[in-house]
Amino acid sequence: MLLEINAQEFLTDKVLGMPLYSHDDFMRLLYRFTFNFVFILAIVRYIYYPLAKKKEYLFTYMLISTVVFLLCFLLDNVKLQLGFALGLFAIFGIIRYRTDAIPIKEMTYLFIVIGLSVVNALVNKKISHAELVFTNMVVFFLAYGLEKIWFLKHESKRTINYENIELIKVQNYELLLKDVEERTGLIIERIEIGRIDFLTDTAFIKIFYYPEDQPAQDIPSYE
Repeated sequence: MLLEINAQEFLTDKVLGMPLYSHDDFMRLLYRFTFNFVFILAIVRYIYYPLAKKKEYLFTYMLISTVVFLLCFLLDNVKLQLGFALGLFAIFGIIRYRTDAIPIKEMTYLFIVIGLSVVNALVNKKISHAELVFTNMVVFFLAYGLEKIWFLKHESKRTINYENIELIKVQNYELLLKDVEERTGLIIERIEIGRIDFLTDTAFIKIFYYPEDQPAQDIPSYE
């Protein structure tokens, strides 16, 4: 009995002003983190990734969600204002990996990941579990519906520097389509002709295709 009391006193003692262990707070952190992780994983891994096939964004979204959630949750006791939560969006909007332009769809998923992580971390006792679950479910089913039900096919595009300039003529469109399909290994829906350089006999063409119609392999990147 004495050992149990001493153990409890040891865990509740403060080290440099911080308690060594708080059972209630730790369990609340574990519960909230698991809840947030499950929903973010479902959206990113099972809705976004099967269509986009971009592993770098899968990696990024999961880590950003984890960091944002822990940041908001652990700083919640500081009693920061709503501006703190909104400021996170501004921070990530500024840094947003300035070396590369992020497509609008990927930015939308980034907003979803940050938004849900902030909501799940900062929700207080005034919000019921039902409201929290409903909020996450609405985002999940809306993303699922837009990606896989209402918008049955997601069209992707790539820009290619094409050297066989004779095939860009209107009468040679079918030959152009066949040639590009053979070179890329993609089933192409349509092709648009962009800038033409007669000095080098090259042209920039945009190819459009449906990722779900392609062979069972990762779609190569031409960017």
